This record gives sequence, C-alpha cells and structure tokens, in this order.
Amino acid sequence: MRITDARVIVTCPGRNFVTLKLTTEDGVTGLGDATLNGRELAVASYLNDHLLPLLIGRDARRIEDTWHYFYKGAYWRRGPVTMSAIAAIDTALWDIKAKVAGVPLYQLLGGASRDAVLVYAHANGPDLDGAVRAVASSLDLGYKAIRVQCGIPGLSSTYGVPRGLQPYEPAEKGAPSEHRWSSEAYITFIPKLFERLRAEFGDELHLLHDVHHRLTPIEAARVGKSLEPYRLFWMEDPTPAELQEAFRLIRRHTVTPIAVGEVFNSIFDCQQLVQEQLVDYIRATVVHAGGITHLRKIAALAELYQVRTGCHGATDLSPVCMAASLHFGLSVHNFGIQEHMPHTAETDRVFPHEYTFQDGYMHPGEAPGLGVEIDEELAAEYPYDPAWLPVNRTVDGTVHSW
Repeated sequence: MRITDARVIVTCPGRNFVTLKLTTEDGVTGLGDATLNGRELAVASYLNDHLLPLLIGRDARRIEDTWHYFYKGAYWRRGPVTMSAIAAIDTALWDIKAKVAGVPLYQLLGGASRDAVLVYAHANGPDLDGAVRAVASSLDLGYKAIRVQCGIPGLSSTYGVPRGLQPYEPAEKGAPSEHRWSSEAYITFIPKLFERLRAEFGDELHLLHDVHHRLTPIEAARVGKSLEPYRLFWMEDPTPAELQEAFRLIRRHTVTPIAVGEVFNSIFDCQQLVQEQLVDYIRATVVHAGGITHLRKIAALAELYQVRTGCHGATDLSPVCMAASLHFGLSVHNFGIQEHMPHTAETDRVFPHEYTFQDGYMHPGEAPGLGVEIDEELAAEYPYDPAWLPVNRTVDGTVHSW
C-alpha cells in the first residue's frame, strides 16, 4: 500500500489552516493537520520541500518506521515546524490505516476507554459582569467545564478577551499588534474574578484559567495560592516552561492544579515536569507534538505518574486535529479534559466532519478513519491571508511573554 500522492492544502475560511492529504496506490486518502499559528507557510514549505519528496513510494502501513525516518533521519530534531510537519504525515497515515480497516481510528488505539470526551468552553468578558454573562451563556450550551478570562482594570487589552462581540481570535491582519501588561494588576485582580464566579455559579462547575506564561515562578505561586479557595480545575501555563525546575517552586506553595504544554513539541519538553510530578495535566496536542504516535508516548509516560491529558484545542487547530484529539482522548486511559472552541461555519463546510458535541461532551463518531474530509474546491475559495499573533510589553515598554 504505497503512497502515490502527497499534497499540502493551505486555506483560510476565517483563519489559516495547513492540511496534508495523502493518497495510496489503492486510492485511499488520509488527512493530517499541519497548522502552526502565525508560521503556517514555514510548515507548508518544510513539507513540500523536504519531507514529501521522500514520502512518495513509502508503505503507508509502516507508521512507526515513517515517524522515526523523518524524526531521526533529518538529524535536526524537534522544534514546532519540524514536529508539526511530522504530525501531519503521522495523522494522515493513521487516518488511512483506520479507513482500510473500516473502523474509527480510536478502535486502532485500543478502543474506547470512556463513553465520550469531557470538553471545556471559553468564556471571556471585558469585566466581571461580562465574564459572568459569558459563563452563563456557556452553561446554557451544556458545558460542564469552562475556562474563564477577563479584562484587567487599567489594561486596554488582555489575553483571551475579544474586542467587541466577535469570538476571540488572537491572530490579526497586518503587523503584530502590541499589548501592555502588568503582572501586579493581574495578581491583584484575578482572585476577585473567581470569588465572583463561585458566588454566582456554586461549587459544581469546573472552572479553568489560563495565565498564558506571563508570571515569574514566585508570582505564579502567589496566584495559585490565592485561587485555592475557589478550587480551580486547573491553572494553565503559569510561567514559561523552558526552565522546568521553576515549577518545583510553584508546587511548594500551592495545591491549585497546574496544566502546561500547549507549546510543547516532544516528550523531552515534559519529561522532568511529569517524572517529578510538578504538573497535573499535559496540554501537548496532536499537531504540535509529532502526531498521534508521539502523543501516545507522552500520555504513556504521564500515566506512570498520575498526570492526565488536557490537549490544546483552540481554533488555530483545524477540524482534522480536533478529530484526531477526540480519537486520542476517547482511547487513552489517563485522559483529563479536552479544550473546545467551535470553528466558524465556513471552516466546518470546508472540513465536513463526524464528531459531535452534546451536554458538555464530544465524540469523534463511528466513521472509518478520523471522520473528517476536506472540500478542496471550497478550500480554494479561501486563499491564505497572513495574520500575526500579538506582542506583549510591560507598562514600561519591555517585551514580555504574550
């Protein structure tokens, strides 16, 4: 079952996506997501110029061998561009393998470990009242877990909070926008947000929050401790994770659960965090962590230390990646939760899919393979449109983690 065709499809039905489509000599096709927000064309080039010429003619059934061929065979390893490209190939090969077997992908990953996948919504408000209204709206949609972000008094913009009534989308056209940040203002305000939310909605709702890498370890420890009375499901990315031992300091000072890893692209990024039990959830996702093959290895390591998964699932990942994440989440034993941001209607038309949402849970469906296809004619009507993630500066003008 040789691969006879491999094509990269770049489309922008509301935002940019990079999709790999493989075809075998038997006419079976498979899809993989290769989207890297703000660096989409770098991955497309890596695939077109360096990987796909070597992929044609390979046996589509040899998934593990192909993964190592492109990881170890390139000499230059890891990094988000490389691993997103490898992930696209890996995911497409799993899609093909499951289609040939005539079963949904999760059946090849050991079958279902649960009936459906718990997901969390995003609720974003410009102020406390707006955040409360956003949470109430998510509850009306059936969500049982909600990540809440809120504007910070004194700051003109805050991560996670949209401008106007449109859904939050950080990537913007033109040159990167620059935002101002104050850790002091944030640390003072954020406990008030969750005090209000618990007063409004009680104790049963799962509440999550994303710090988005903005604090030093001791600042993150202070925030985690201040949030303990409000029993968060998790505090996400409290500090940049390049220095993994920094999480040991946070762990000493708070029992608020910690999630990390949406920017991770290999098992080595989370090895120390997992083995020393410095985090509770690993947020690496299919497309940025080398595909299903590699993400399963991350989950297997995490399971030994009672760390659960919590895959990134924002709209900068296509429905192809969402489907792959749902198959992964349905099958892996130490699943924790899955992020869910609904795509635009245009995106859903370009990527018709079988996965569904009901009462706070999602299921990948029973179609063979991933259960996602791509309408190439429609995709061609949405050409690539460059967009940039913002740049953050502190109030004195110093570049800061966004």
